[in-house]
Amino acid sequence: MTKLPLIVGFGGINAAGRSSGFHSYKRMVADVLTADEMNMTWQDLARRMGLDNGADVNEGAVSEDIIAAIKAGTLVRRIDSFDPENLLYQYKTTLSSENDQISFTLRKSKLPTVIPDNWSVEEQGSKVTVTVNGNLDALLEDRVAFPVSSGGNIPAGFDPGTRYNSRFHPRGLKLTVYGASDALNSLGVDWSEVLQHIKPDEVSVYAGSGLGQIDDQSLAGMLAAPLTGGRVSTKMMALSFAEMPADFINGYVINSVGTTGTNMGACATFLYNLRQGMYDIQYGKSKVAIVGNAEAPVVAEIMEGFRVMGALAEDEQLKALDNSDTVDNRRACRPFSSNAGFTMAESAQFVVLMDDELALTLGLNIYGSVADVFINADANKKSISAPGVGNYVTVAKATALAKAILGEAGVKQTYVQAHGTGTPQNRVTESHILNEVAKTFAIDNWPVTAIKSYVGHSMSVAAGDQLIASLGVWQYGWIPGIQTIDHIADDVHQSNLNILTDHAFAGQKGEDYKAVILNAKGFGGNNATGLVLSPAQSLEMLLAKHGAEALAAYYDRNVEIKTRTEICDQEACLGNETIRYHFGESVMDETSVSMTQNELRLSEFEQAILLPQENPYADYC
Repeated sequence: MTKLPLIVGFGGINAAGRSSGFHSYKRMVADVLTADEMNMTWQDLARRMGLDNGADVNEGAVSEDIIAAIKAGTLVRRIDSFDPENLLYQYKTTLSSENDQISFTLRKSKLPTVIPDNWSVEEQGSKVTVTVNGNLDALLEDRVAFPVSSGGNIPAGFDPGTRYNSRFHPRGLKLTVYGASDALNSLGVDWSEVLQHIKPDEVSVYAGSGLGQIDDQSLAGMLAAPLTGGRVSTKMMALSFAEMPADFINGYVINSVGTTGTNMGACATFLYNLRQGMYDIQYGKSKVAIVGNAEAPVVAEIMEGFRVMGALAEDEQLKALDNSDTVDNRRACRPFSSNAGFTMAESAQFVVLMDDELALTLGLNIYGSVADVFINADANKKSISAPGVGNYVTVAKATALAKAILGEAGVKQTYVQAHGTGTPQNRVTESHILNEVAKTFAIDNWPVTAIKSYVGHSMSVAAGDQLIASLGVWQYGWIPGIQTIDHIADDVHQSNLNILTDHAFAGQKGEDYKAVILNAKGFGGNNATGLVLSPAQSLEMLLAKHGAEALAAYYDRNVEIKTRTEICDQEACLGNETIRYHFGESVMDETSVSMTQNELRLSEFEQAILLPQENPYADYC
């Protein structure tokens, strides 16, 4: 029987805040939750943002002034990872003078290796005077206003690198360590306890970044160094690789010798990795899979690349949409409405998948399960960046599977987390796909939302943001609506859709919905759609498979796990969280390995790794 990949832990950070404890979700729907429900979330954000001044933040309440500051410094807003009004820029120019000579002084050590023919150099101790006969090519420093000032930065004032020894780490890897730690902290058991129940190679880690590590500590710094007078460090190249988040998790967070890697599919990458982890669990290759992505692309040079493609919402375009002289940064991303482009964001999201038997044995919290992820390409295209037919295939497959699992009535108890980028092209193409699938499966009023309107487009992590928000629906009962829009555009297809422009109540703990469709459309024709089942539906299926007695024993064990999880979350809200980063600890070498023909043992693990003994192709021999 196929294993059911259960979601037993999740964590990360995006523009809405910390993921575990449902805090990033709660920030999105804060206006419909009670003050008591929001109190710990405000505390959590206040401490991360450095707003916890004296009595303003305590175990009783957070002041209204602090809450106002939190709201201003979260979600999509004016970029704060760089100053859009004061961006460094250099122009090529040619300098000349009236007498055709230019003279300047500099240190001898700064002279170029090859002296230009029109230079005369006169030594003066440790310095030299250079006289240029004729023209001098130069770069002039300038400060310019960047055309895009909206972005989805993580909460203002928060640097995850301050929580551990992160010297010279690119921002994307800082987000990785923080996000993976947050996910592991949400389990309710220590990772070492999980390892006692599995063999060392029964762990999978699929994590990466679609754009690689691209800041001054990694690829961008390495490429720019020769032209900016910088220096290439020994770490820049190694830390730039796209799969480095998985490498960091294995090497510094969980001490793993299991399966590892990343699948890349542009903006659908999180779902690509989710499918890999799901398969490993379903077919018994692993009992635990840590799946996720981390991306830190709110960098002016990267954004400029997308801007010149016409992909980003520029300030002047947003002003024109609003007929205003000022840009409304908060409403930069407007899925399915009159819009201008997407809004770049940073995020790290990770989920822990587990074999259903192991999860029941450990009594872990069950937040949902991954039924399947479908991936299909677009076939022949006129433009590599244009949408194509592949997303019709993935959405139709996911919906058909929902019907197969949930039945004729059950498929109508699903809703859609749309890719919803906020571009004019997406609003037409994705709405047509969803509308046609809804018609085909006789779904009359399919709820559709798009949380990029809250947190922006985090590229490879985007579907992870969608998944984390969906898990919150099954805890607090509200589907976040698209509150950045005041109308649906005329060219949007919606005869069978209910595009939510406000929060929609989904019943107590989201009981009205048995599953969510996660949709992602990636550059180049990388389409992925996932079907994630609710906790209640997952438990119903576990009851059918394992029986009432096994489930009763699970519920007994889960009581302590729930308590531990709540305590861990409360401590994190108060500023006391554990970041797992173990550099140079429990290191193994050739002396740590012993083996026979049947098994291999490693000094740092209790259980042995079993070596293959049977020929899987015996029928061919």
